[in-house]
Amino acid sequence: MSEVKLTQFSHGGGCGCKIAPAVLDSILKSATIQPDYPNLLVGNSSKDDAAIYDLGNGTALISTTDFFMPIVDDPYQFGRIAAANAISDVYAMGGKPIMALAILGWPVDKLSPEIAREVIEGGRSKCLEAGIPLAGGHSIDTTEPVFGLSVNGLAPIANIKKNNAAAEGDILFLTKPLGVGILATAQKRGLLEEADLAILINQLNQLNKAGEALGGIKGVHAMTDVTGFGLIGHLMEMSEGSNLSAMISYGKIPLLPAAVKLLAQKSTPDATFRNWNAYSSQVSFGKGVDVMQAFSILPDPQTNGGLLIAADPASIKEVQAVLNAFGLNGFTEPIGTMVAAGEKRIVVDL
Repeated sequence: MSEVKLTQFSHGGGCGCKIAPAVLDSILKSATIQPDYPNLLVGNSSKDDAAIYDLGNGTALISTTDFFMPIVDDPYQFGRIAAANAISDVYAMGGKPIMALAILGWPVDKLSPEIAREVIEGGRSKCLEAGIPLAGGHSIDTTEPVFGLSVNGLAPIANIKKNNAAAEGDILFLTKPLGVGILATAQKRGLLEEADLAILINQLNQLNKAGEALGGIKGVHAMTDVTGFGLIGHLMEMSEGSNLSAMISYGKIPLLPAAVKLLAQKSTPDATFRNWNAYSSQVSFGKGVDVMQAFSILPDPQTNGGLLIAADPASIKEVQAVLNAFGLNGFTEPIGTMVAAGEKRIVVDL
């Protein structure tokens, strides 16, 4: 099992497997008139991280599903990463996960059941770390390996953080460095050094637990996690949904150390180009920004990426205190600001 390289059995990996934004929009279009569900607080009408249902007692049910093909070769680590990524959607809504179900697609004619068991065990271990049971699931025979979770969570309705509720003047924070897609692509091509692989796996495994605590801060107006559409895509969803623009400082965006080096080796995921094509018309760059580098970094598809937080300037110290409490000391400096809607939704300066 130790010699199996899971990424060689799939055409994509991690959240880079997401369907391109333009294609997804086409798929989701519907002429069906939906009835009004008064208790459904967040559903398909917005591009948020999870569905939210009012339980009628001041508490909301958070429900989400996420799964993908292997982003790393090790089966156990693949299971852990896929589970962490799925659980993140609950944290991104300001909630507390309570239970998960497994989703497994397995090419039984290519990969042994023992390897699938390692994947499940990895998922189980990450659920244990999050304090929730992996309570069941479903499996099918597929042509490529797929794993993920359906996760439920709870939160006081007042703590729910949508991705489309930012306010003008809000300060933006990002809790993990970008570059996951670049490093994962390098690994699949045999270009990633062992030390950088360890850094990649460590980041991919980190739970976004701070999201639950951030949910309790009234001045945190909007929150999402940065995944397959890259920082540019998820910031676009926040800007458009809030009818604002975002001004970000490129030099303040945290990057994985090896990312820039690997770009020189043509380690750019295909999903980067799809993301850029979807959002670039709404992005402008200030003088001095390395546009070619930014083109590869901002749309880089993240897996289990950091939380993107829009907070009232008066709440900065509260947000920073939470980040420090969860060991996110290196991510307490803002990367940008939400401003009145302008000609472009995202403005990138130095």
